[in-house]
Amino acid sequence: MRRLYAAEAYDATRSPDSHWLATAPPLAAECRPLEDPVRCDVAVIGGGFTGLSAAHRLAQTHRRAVRLFEAGPIAWGASGRNGGFCCLGGSKLGHEAIARRVGGEEARRFADAQRAAIDHVAAFLDRVGVDADRHSRGELVLAHKPSRLSALRAEAAHLESQFGVEAEVMDRAALEAVGVSGPEFHAGLHIPFGFALNPLTYARALAAACAQAGVVLHPHSPVTDWRMDGGRHRLRVNGLPVVADRVVLAANGYGSEDMPEWMAGRTLPALSRILVTRPLTAAERAAQGWTSALMAQDSRRLLHYFRLLPDGRFLFGGRGGLAAGEAAAGRSHSRLRADFDRMFPGWAHVETERSWSGFVCLSASLAPFIGALPDRPGAWTALAYHGNGVAMGSWSGARVADLAAGVEGAEAAIPQLMRGPLKRFPASRMRLAALRAAYVAYGVADRFL
Repeated sequence: MRRLYAAEAYDATRSPDSHWLATAPPLAAECRPLEDPVRCDVAVIGGGFTGLSAAHRLAQTHRRAVRLFEAGPIAWGASGRNGGFCCLGGSKLGHEAIARRVGGEEARRFADAQRAAIDHVAAFLDRVGVDADRHSRGELVLAHKPSRLSALRAEAAHLESQFGVEAEVMDRAALEAVGVSGPEFHAGLHIPFGFALNPLTYARALAAACAQAGVVLHPHSPVTDWRMDGGRHRLRVNGLPVVADRVVLAANGYGSEDMPEWMAGRTLPALSRILVTRPLTAAERAAQGWTSALMAQDSRRLLHYFRLLPDGRFLFGGRGGLAAGEAAAGRSHSRLRADFDRMFPGWAHVETERSWSGFVCLSASLAPFIGALPDRPGAWTALAYHGNGVAMGSWSGARVADLAAGVEGAEAAIPQLMRGPLKRFPASRMRLAALRAAYVAYGVADRFL
């Protein structure tokens, strides 16, 4: 299987040293690696938010016989490694760029989809009675330089026009009044949508709901071959044959370049790294001036995202370098920890309890994609959430399930921005070099503009 990064990044026998793995309740669903040849209506490849959401809808709503195959434990990839921000997002395009590409009406449909994605996750958790450590009434975007205040005001105007809500722009004094303080926080924008959660608790709740609906879950069951024969999909899983009428590919940034071949050069995984501190005392929180439970991000292109967890620990994340392996992980952690110490000097003495990394997935169009795989009749994929997969990945999984079930009007229900096409990156073999150059340019802009 061809992939962009070193093999260690895809080694499903090793789990990340994540806070979520240490704190999430165990998976309450029977699942086992594939041990016998099987046949099914739909095979789902990938056991994260997208794959689990697709499998659940296919089994519960559309009454299909579904098998889900995950290379590692359920939610081993990005769904068990992210920062737990269930919020607006999915595209790296600005609002004006989206409107230029698809028009004002379709831009509003994409905005509606972002809100629907948040509601989709909340409604599921309410329905199954799982709290998943939910907190934070919306999120904060914090201006890391005074010059970014005008961008926050423009974003507030956009939120009012597209979402019909008033987003509050806050000066430094207003931020301090709500418990948000730091040398690089000059102003803020409160976006009243979304919430924070333990993403692995949510993913495991999804898996339990899948099993209850009749999905057969197969962790530690990588798909190593995929061919078409007689109009059916013939997969090889743990060396065993799997025959499926239809397939949903939900591997996102952990997929390969050659399964199927059409995917080559169409995604760009990018590493993101997170650290979590030991629990902070009340005195330590007060000394830094951060007592808020709001999830937050800064205004950098190479952004940081952070939040106070319900147990008093602090989560801090950012882009995590361009190489995998122990040495590269150590370097990316050191850079992230230096950023943390600079942004939160009152906590420079506070120990890091855990640190881990994972992939976000980018597309050449800078937008998510939901659609058919042209070289595999009866196969669909959903991917490329640009670091916002908790909400958008879950919602997209339900949408791709409707496509696989042949629901009338399913494609029209997807905003045009997300219907692609999913193009190859220009000079796709040089994607990582281009990403490195972009990181340098973004770093310069974040520092001086």
